[in-house]
Amino acid sequence: MGRNRTPQYLDNIQIIDAGAKGKSIAKTNDGQVILVSYGVPGDTVELLLTKKRRHFREGIITKVYNPSKDRILPKCEHFGTCGGCKWQQMDYQKQLFYKQKEVATNLKRIGKVEPPSRPIIGSEAPFHYRNKMEFSFSNNRWLSKQELMSKVQITQRNALGFHVSGMWDKVLDIENCHLHTSLSNDILKAVKTFTLEHKMSFFDYKNKCGLLRNLMIRTNTKDQAMVLIQFHDDDKEKREKLLTHLQDRFPNIHSLLYAINRKNNDSIYDLDIEVFAGKDFILEYLNGYKFKINAKSFFQTNTKQAGVLYKTIADFASLSGEETLYDLYSGTGSIAISLAKQGKKIIGIETVKEAVTNARENADINNIDNVSFLLGDVKNMLSQSLVETSPPDIIITDPPREGIHKDVVKRCLEILPKKIVYVSCNAATQARDIQLLLGAYSLEKSQAVDMFPHTHHIENIALLSKK
Repeated sequence: MGRNRTPQYLDNIQIIDAGAKGKSIAKTNDGQVILVSYGVPGDTVELLLTKKRRHFREGIITKVYNPSKDRILPKCEHFGTCGGCKWQQMDYQKQLFYKQKEVATNLKRIGKVEPPSRPIIGSEAPFHYRNKMEFSFSNNRWLSKQELMSKVQITQRNALGFHVSGMWDKVLDIENCHLHTSLSNDILKAVKTFTLEHKMSFFDYKNKCGLLRNLMIRTNTKDQAMVLIQFHDDDKEKREKLLTHLQDRFPNIHSLLYAINRKNNDSIYDLDIEVFAGKDFILEYLNGYKFKINAKSFFQTNTKQAGVLYKTIADFASLSGEETLYDLYSGTGSIAISLAKQGKKIIGIETVKEAVTNARENADINNIDNVSFLLGDVKNMLSQSLVETSPPDIIITDPPREGIHKDVVKRCLEILPKKIVYVSCNAATQARDIQLLLGAYSLEKSQAVDMFPHTHHIENIALLSKK
């Protein structure tokens, strides 16, 4: 039989800093470190200690005695339960301060280099910036503490929203999300209202049954949408009833898609996507170029800040028109295409087949003929024959969160381009890779760009020049 532990509270504790993954940091008088959710540096709080780790404790705030001058009222009614925004209670300028600090700290501690940082570029629109959102259907709606303590019988347990952190089978019902567009919000509400009114079954995560499973909405800067609904049950009559309703209700939906998914996960990359109405893609417009985006495409989720990001990459590359570039982990080709008119030749390398197909299509629709895209694992594609035929003057790399594979770092040190422009969404792995390159390169510039306001995520661009 387990022991009943007495809850342990700490009184008048000050939050002193922001930490990793959106947590804040507190310290006890004896130096014990506590990671706290939803704290703001400068807060004086009461903490309930929860998990005990080897080098720190975790805690949750039960009272705020004296709020930080940087604490603000969150805009979202779901804040604190929905895990999407960790920092919405913090003044936006202070969010930028701590994001810049994270980049600098990682470069110093992990990269062993003094960061030549420029001031972080914040977002002019810190709300309604996401062009893609995914929502889960569930028949096991997360219930608030007030609902659980009330004596009112709860009969409506369906939810369309986000999974609650640490509770894979429970979904927080979302009425309104302030990160995506008003069109996306309207589509979300229409789907939920129609499916509830017509008593369509929401997915049961424990028993693996139900009609409706997942909703993905993409929007572009022209206020057009792509909607993809995953159905678990292959019920043609109900499926077409819902999709026809959306088609009639929203003329802005230019791509209306569906998929039957009977797997154990919601990933779409191995699913057959069917077109119900419109096309299998929408177009996005960025820095004078247009990009074809389908359901499986990777594209920066903050279009406006992506434009800032790509202009900064171009500034760091500082092309004369005579250079050959490699774009490693090139995705759908947005970086390569954005630089095409400034360089002589660009070769993109990408491991995802659909992304390479998209990249080639994007080059075609922009009438670009000096860019080519190769399919294959980056660590295997930097062959001697490729380098001898088209030696790169500059390598641009935008790897996944785990960073550049060690074999790719090794190959870069053999190829020795004049410049490496390293774009990263993970400051720690970027700093690790930069440290490995410092024997042959100097870190010349570093520029953080906030692509994800109200979250702890940060994008950073580093320019490395050959010594």
